[in-house]
Amino acid sequence: MAEVPLDRNPAQVHTHDNVTDVARSIDNQKFATWLYLASEVVIFMVLIAVYVIFRISPEGAAQVKEVQENANILLVSLNTFLLLASSWAMVMGLLAIQRGNRADFQKWIGGTALLGTLFVILQGVEYAELAHEGIAIYNSEFGMRFYAPTAFHGAHVIIGVIWALIVLRRGRNGHYDSSTGGNPVGVEVFGLYWHFVDVVWILLFTLLYLL
Repeated sequence: MAEVPLDRNPAQVHTHDNVTDVARSIDNQKFATWLYLASEVVIFMVLIAVYVIFRISPEGAAQVKEVQENANILLVSLNTFLLLASSWAMVMGLLAIQRGNRADFQKWIGGTALLGTLFVILQGVEYAELAHEGIAIYNSEFGMRFYAPTAFHGAHVIIGVIWALIVLRRGRNGHYDSSTGGNPVGVEVFGLYWHFVDVVWILLFTLLYLL
C-alpha cells in the first residue's frame, strides 16, 4: 500500500483518488459504447451489402428504379430533416447540462425524443403507402431488402426515444448536475448513440432513395 507523503493532506489524497475513479468510469462507459456501436456497424453493413448486391443485378436495378419513381420522396426528405434536427437538439441538450442549465436541458432532450417519435410515425406512414403500392416484405424481392435495413434502423430510433426519456427523467432529478456530484457522461453516451442513428439514416436515405 502506497504511503501518503507527509506534506499531503489525507483528505486531498482521497479526493484525488475519487476523481481518478470517476474519470476511469467515464472512459470505460464511452469505450463500451464505441464497442457496441462498432458491432452495430457490422450488422448494418451486412444488410446494406445484401441490398447493394441486389441493386446491381439487372432485375434488381429495374425494381429499384420503379420503386424510386413512385416513392414519396417529400415525406422521406421531411423525415430525414426531422432526424437531423433531433441530432442538433441533442447537442444543445448536452451543452445545456454541461452549463448546469437544467431547464434548457429538459427542453432540448424532450425535443429530441419528440422528433424521434415523429420520425417513427412518418416511417410507418411511408410503409403503409408502399404496402398500398404492393411493395411488402413478403411479396417482393426489393421489399425484403428494403424493409430489413430501414426497419432495423427504425427499431434503433425507438430504442433511442426510450433512452432519451430515461435521460430526461434522470436529468430532471439532478443526476447529471456537477453541483450534486453528478456528471453528464450519461448524456454524452446517449449522444454518441443518437448521432450514430443519424449517420446510418443518411447513408440509407442516400442509398435507397437517391442512387
